[in-house]
Amino acid sequence: MADTIADLIAPHPDDAPALGAPGRGWMDYGALRALSGYVHTALRAAGVGPEDRVAIVLPNGPEMAAAFVTIAQAATTAPLNPAYREEEFAFYLEDLGARAIVVAADYDGPALAAAGRFGLTVLRLAADPEAPAGSFSLSPEGETTSAPEGTPGARDVALILHTSGTTSRPKIVPLLHANIAASARNVAASLDLTARDRCLNIMPLFHIHGLIAALTGSFAAGGSIACAPGFDALRFFGWLREARPSWYTAVPTMHQAILARAPRNAEAIAEAPLRFLRSSSSSLPGPVMTRLAETFGAPVVEAYGMTEAAHQMCCNPIRPGAQKPGAVGLPAGPEVRIADEIEDRLIDGTGEVVISGPNVTPGYEGNPEANAKNFFEDGGKRWFRTGDQGAFDDEGYLTLTGRLKEIINRGGEKISPLEVDGVLSDHPAVAQAVTFALPHPKLGEDVAAAIVLAEGAEATEREIRDFAAARLAEFKVPRKVLILDEIPKGATGKLQRIGLAAKLGLAEDA
Repeated sequence: MADTIADLIAPHPDDAPALGAPGRGWMDYGALRALSGYVHTALRAAGVGPEDRVAIVLPNGPEMAAAFVTIAQAATTAPLNPAYREEEFAFYLEDLGARAIVVAADYDGPALAAAGRFGLTVLRLAADPEAPAGSFSLSPEGETTSAPEGTPGARDVALILHTSGTTSRPKIVPLLHANIAASARNVAASLDLTARDRCLNIMPLFHIHGLIAALTGSFAAGGSIACAPGFDALRFFGWLREARPSWYTAVPTMHQAILARAPRNAEAIAEAPLRFLRSSSSSLPGPVMTRLAETFGAPVVEAYGMTEAAHQMCCNPIRPGAQKPGAVGLPAGPEVRIADEIEDRLIDGTGEVVISGPNVTPGYEGNPEANAKNFFEDGGKRWFRTGDQGAFDDEGYLTLTGRLKEIINRGGEKISPLEVDGVLSDHPAVAQAVTFALPHPKLGEDVAAAIVLAEGAEATEREIRDFAAARLAEFKVPRKVLILDEIPKGATGKLQRIGLAAKLGLAEDA
């Protein structure tokens, strides 16, 4: 049983491909294991011990993937978004107590100034574009003192990420090697992954989705990962031709952007050996799932994950026709139940989704108040509150009705923004829709929606509201519909409901 990241990559043949990238040769598993040994030695020589924390600030691509996998076998990794500004880097580096930071050999950005505030060891990563994808060397800046030996085990922290902090200070989520190994096995099992499978990764590798679903999930099965330099809808179909993946995983906004360009790339789609498409990190509107499946001629598997679960909790079955549009699937690894939203007890019906299992974080770091609020005991098990509201149907599929913080309370009427999203997405002119709370002087909140129209399509606010009114109860129909060129998104491409009214200048107008 694989209990560490090293265990995940240990059993595969030396010459089996592991990491690739557009225009690059493949790194095999033998080379990846050799790189892991080199990185272990380099870190110890640079004064980084097995319990030290290493921030990684690298662009998306095979070197970022290889850096995460190899450094995690020797220390604790903390991937950070390269787009942060100096003050943001300073906050995260101080909050996680980083000992060192890894940056590209030619990097001269704000992370360096932030690292200088705390005296971090700077490790320069150099990659040869002619070498196999993912190959690199590490060089420390300045004088260093060697660190004691030691290899992290199953109960040691492999990865530290922060929650998004949409409505409060970001919380530190430590994930053990055992958490990651368990989740990687869950992903591989739920998708029937084998060594023949190849994933095209377009997800950012400072986020749990890409790190676990695409990367370590593939490693658990001995598969290969083609690492794109980020998401670019214009370049996606070229990568599809070159990498010839059997699957890719993305957030709904990425799928929608790909879908918008699909008609002019029919040949690339016809040639692609895609076995399935995977969607996670936010709810995929049912109509979008249906259009994707029809366009690519492959099942679209929606999964449900979050950082505290080392990503995956539920997943739609992989077999064709077993996916339910609008549902996030069946429990896929951890136990998944429904709890009372206030009292610490499990219930039937609709309530807060809770999970328990070996992939779940042992708890937030240095935050006893958050742990007391989000974990509870029932039936001899420790349950984590996800903050999502949902219910199971008669076949055991989980459907989410929204984040509890995002449920719109219109004068006492509770409205699921996901339900309204689904209806709006069914309009033939709508490419993207996000429903959110609009402050209201009497009702407290009302319903609003931001819309991006499909390329070449036309529709008015009145037409879209009339379309919704024919399919929804009157109190659920958006009072205001904004037609935009682009909807504001977070760093990982997820649509942000909380605070969207203010971002769009609507809070003052209510």
